Amino acid sequence: MAKLPVQFRLNGSERATFVGPTDNLLTVLRRGLNDFGPKYGCGQGTCGTCSVLVDGEIQLSCLTLAATCEGKHVETVSGMADGPVLHPLQKAFMDHFAAQCGFCTPGMLTAARALLAANPNPTREEVIDGIAGNICRCTGYESIIEAILAAARSGRGERAS
Repeated sequence: MAKLPVQFRLNGSERATFVGPTDNLLTVLRRGLNDFGPKYGCGQGTCGTCSVLVDGEIQLSCLTLAATCEGKHVETVSGMADGPVLHPLQKAFMDHFAAQCGFCTPGMLTAARALLAANPNPTREEVIDGIAGNICRCTGYESIIEAILAAARSGRGERAS
């Protein structure tokens, strides 16, 4: 199969690569572009651990064809921190012990980021709904929900531009 040229912005930087017509975005990010933030979980779009933002909308990178990202903005959890300075949501997750094994954390942070971008002051129920596509097997979700609500209450869901 012929490879296709694809160019998109990854965490603010222009990236260009060649992808197969059936290559998913997760594989291209991890193997082709060395962005190991999104994790491979189920490979079927049910766990959310591979979640990324494509043009600000949450996408499951295991189900997204890489070729469809041509000219788009792709954001992963790897681009959230500013060097050693954690993104406010990452700090809230740390402060509220919202990560145990950490496997679901990239997807949870991405879902939380998308939620707070769309709704900076969500209710508890809206947070639960916002992370519903992400499976966590360790925390029981309570600490994750509390971290997201704390970030929202303090206005720390996003950095000031």
